[in-house]
Amino acid sequence: MSSDVDEEKKPESCSPERISGLADGTVAVNGRTGEQGTRGSLSDGEDFSRPELNVHGNGAAAHQGAFEHIEEQEHEIGEEEGVGESSEDEDDDDADEEEDDDDDDEDEEPTLKYERLGGSVHDLLQKDSASALAYSNKRLVLGTHAGIIHVLTLDGERIKSVKPHSASVTDISVDETADFIATASLDGQVVIHSLSTPEVYRFDQKRPMRTIALEPQFAKRSGRAFVCGGLSGDLTMHEKGWLGHKETILDSGEGPIWQVRWRGRLIAWANDLGVKLYDTTSQMRIIFIDRPADSPRADLFKCTLYWQDDSTLLIAWADHIKVARIRARPRSNTAPSATLPPLVVEITAVFQLDCMISGIVPHIVYATPHSHEHSHVTPAPRDPTTVTPPKPTLTAFLTLAYTPPDTSFFTEAASSRAEQARKAAERPELRIISRSGEELAADALSISNFEKCGCNDYVLVEIPSAAAGEASSYVVLSPKDLVLVRPRDWRDHVAWLVERKRYEEALEELERQSDAACKEEDAVDAVEIGQKYIEHLISEAEYTKAAQLCPKVCGQDVKRWEDWIFVFVQKHHLQAIIPYVPTQSPTLGHLVYEMILAYFLSHDRQTLLKTIKDWPTGIYDIAAVIVVVQAELDRAPSTSSSDPTRPDAVILMECLAELYTANRQPGKALPFYLRLRRPNVFDLIREHNLFTAVRDQVLLLVEFDRELLDKRRKAGEKVEPDQSAAITLLVDNIHSIPIGRVVQQLQTRQYYLHLYLDALFARDTHLTSDFADLQVKLYAEYAPKRLIDFLRASNYYNLEQAYQVCNERNLVLEMVFLLGRMGNNRQALTLIIERLGDVHRAIDFAKEQHDDDLWEDLLRYSETRPAFIRGLLENVGAEIDPIRLIRRIKNGLEIPGLKPALIKILHDFNLQASLLEGCQTILNGDSSDLAQELHTNQTKGFPLSGKLRCLVCSLPLIETSQSLLLLFLCRHVVHARCVSTRELIASRSEINRAGLTAKIATTAMIKARLGQGCPVCQRRGEALRT
Repeated sequence: MSSDVDEEKKPESCSPERISGLADGTVAVNGRTGEQGTRGSLSDGEDFSRPELNVHGNGAAAHQGAFEHIEEQEHEIGEEEGVGESSEDEDDDDADEEEDDDDDDEDEEPTLKYERLGGSVHDLLQKDSASALAYSNKRLVLGTHAGIIHVLTLDGERIKSVKPHSASVTDISVDETADFIATASLDGQVVIHSLSTPEVYRFDQKRPMRTIALEPQFAKRSGRAFVCGGLSGDLTMHEKGWLGHKETILDSGEGPIWQVRWRGRLIAWANDLGVKLYDTTSQMRIIFIDRPADSPRADLFKCTLYWQDDSTLLIAWADHIKVARIRARPRSNTAPSATLPPLVVEITAVFQLDCMISGIVPHIVYATPHSHEHSHVTPAPRDPTTVTPPKPTLTAFLTLAYTPPDTSFFTEAASSRAEQARKAAERPELRIISRSGEELAADALSISNFEKCGCNDYVLVEIPSAAAGEASSYVVLSPKDLVLVRPRDWRDHVAWLVERKRYEEALEELERQSDAACKEEDAVDAVEIGQKYIEHLISEAEYTKAAQLCPKVCGQDVKRWEDWIFVFVQKHHLQAIIPYVPTQSPTLGHLVYEMILAYFLSHDRQTLLKTIKDWPTGIYDIAAVIVVVQAELDRAPSTSSSDPTRPDAVILMECLAELYTANRQPGKALPFYLRLRRPNVFDLIREHNLFTAVRDQVLLLVEFDRELLDKRRKAGEKVEPDQSAAITLLVDNIHSIPIGRVVQQLQTRQYYLHLYLDALFARDTHLTSDFADLQVKLYAEYAPKRLIDFLRASNYYNLEQAYQVCNERNLVLEMVFLLGRMGNNRQALTLIIERLGDVHRAIDFAKEQHDDDLWEDLLRYSETRPAFIRGLLENVGAEIDPIRLIRRIKNGLEIPGLKPALIKILHDFNLQASLLEGCQTILNGDSSDLAQELHTNQTKGFPLSGKLRCLVCSLPLIETSQSLLLLFLCRHVVHARCVSTRELIASRSEINRAGLTAKIATTAMIKARLGQGCPVCQRRGEALRT
């Protein structure tokens, strides 16, 4: 690097190849854009977490139609070209439109939150005032007008203090490790301190110094390079060498150096004429960016240079903002000139504001779920622990704006002493400006003694976020204050909504952030917000909406539930919260549920019944509720069992029935079910074994059952007459419901009594033995067709009384049967012949009696009745000889159908004879076959092995070669000793010595002595008989 750089007599200019904004390269900037800003107020001693906000309204820009046209041209160091022109037109007619109504201001949510830095800051600035500020590696470095340097934590606690200067510290530069701190002062000294080592560098520049910048990675570089400048007008680079520090002048002769910033290979600095960039790699100056011609004095409103990244420089000077983009020089087809720098610069944006700028940093703007509500307010980024982290948009600018109290600085001299007097300054503002020049938000800060401060008294420093993509924090410095500025997160958004009583939106935001809220110790209390929301809704008489919110707010807290329920009671809107009252998890006190039931009893009894059915039984005192409902039922008219038709009475009885059932008193519930004619009565009786409870209510039970059957029949359902659930219940439980007791209660309803006795008789004929005579009358009255079956099956009725009953009702068949049972067969036959005239029935009756005299009477009665004669001929059989009947026919008696009857008799006899002959033939053949099979089976032999055992003693049959065995024709083999007598066994030796004839004779003798035959078959026969 050369020791000196040629000084330039004139400022350099540049022509941008493209400028964002208008298509022709001109950028029109509206310094204040309508309804896009919010202003906050930060007063002394107040809580910075919730700043008071004042919203700028829909005002027109103070400087409308400001255009910047900057030409960029590649040039060598030392070349001079024309300076870019700037024009500015002010329109004061629309200034009054900048303020909105106060009501609209309160609806705008601030973007940032503010907190006055505590710790040691207040004590440090009590007798001193701040002049410079820098940040690096979680440390703040504060310079004061007394020449003292304080190293602070982000909480404001002092780590270390040194006093390297005797006058005001004008600029501070800290390396990335926060170990080396470089300071410039009005005392002309430039000092570099190391916090961890004794290493100190001090340079006396003889003239007041304004700015200093350390090279990147200063602590790791052996050269320990830095640049500094001041009122001398020289920008000097210092590098450490073998023989000490070497000085290189990069710029001089164009007025004081106001600020210098070093990033990567590039150094940017500002002097009275404008901003220049220097490339340390090529050691060439690459561009000059001039100031507008009508700009105020450079010493009144400082220049702020900020490197957004290695290739983007933000320039804020007075009321102008410029964005410079550095890029590599495009390759050219022609041979490149050695004097051209390798980098070129383009101005991508130029803005003119209606205020002076004390500082500028980039600011990330997030799109959050609530940003759509106020599109002109930039929402704060949400916490990165949320499930769906917000997506940042393009980076905007955060500016520290200063509005001058007057415009006297534009004139060289004041016309009067009043104009020369210093006017009180306005509050500084933090404004967020988008890349398109739109003001997104503006917050006014209440800084201590702000009315005495000027534009150069403020400093804005960025505190980068530890995580990539997250918004940074900031620190605003004034002579007596350090204000920490943070982006508002979702917690602040919730607090802002709560403050404005927009509780529903606050709860929705909490629900979206539920995962992040659970992980944090200082999580927002959703319950408290919900409590406030409910209070607000109740104050607005929105009881239904408040009740809907209670489950989320109260959750499992029993006391909170009860407190809110009593609030609704006091407001006379208990009905609003009833649908949301929990009955399980959690379960509230008995009083709450009983109070709700009492409300339903007074206002909505239908809902009372439904609630009693739905609610668990253990959450309220059932006995107490029964007493209250019973008292109400007693006061109501028409509650007797004969006329329970009044709707209120019916519902009350249903409630009592349900309550008694829930209280395990089904016996007390049964009368209400019967009076109400409920179909579940029979299931209830069986389920709870309530047979003794209905023993005195049999008639009511049966009547109720008949009503159910009638309803089913009317509904088109096919129902059997004897299909009675009540009768079945009584019959199935005769031990609990005595028969006599039932009969006594059903005496007044004979048909029901008939159904009951008939069902009993079908179950067991002996059960109705005591009521047989009564049953005869009941069958004769209600089921005469079934009387004959009863008479035949029962033996307990009185025959004479039964005959009298049948005679009264002209039941001939039953009379015939009864006469037959009484032994009066002739009278019975006479009834059949004379009153029925049914020859077939008469024949059947005669067959049943097996009485020849009765047959004789029948033949005698038939002699004069041709129809009977023919019937007898057609039905003649074994009981009567046809010849006997034919001989009784008188000569000349005309009998219709006699010839066919006689032919039938002959045909039947021939058929009978043929059948007998055929049967005899079949029987003879079968007997012959069976005899032959028996003979074959008895005479043929069968193998006898040594493994066979005796069927009597179960021992092996062949014990020795001399064993005597008995073989029967049934093929059973046993030991002779198991069935024989002593004489039989003693003759065994004789059998062995005898010949064949003797053996046959001995076998015959043994067979005769056995007598009973095969003992095995004999034993099986006895077993079958038993």
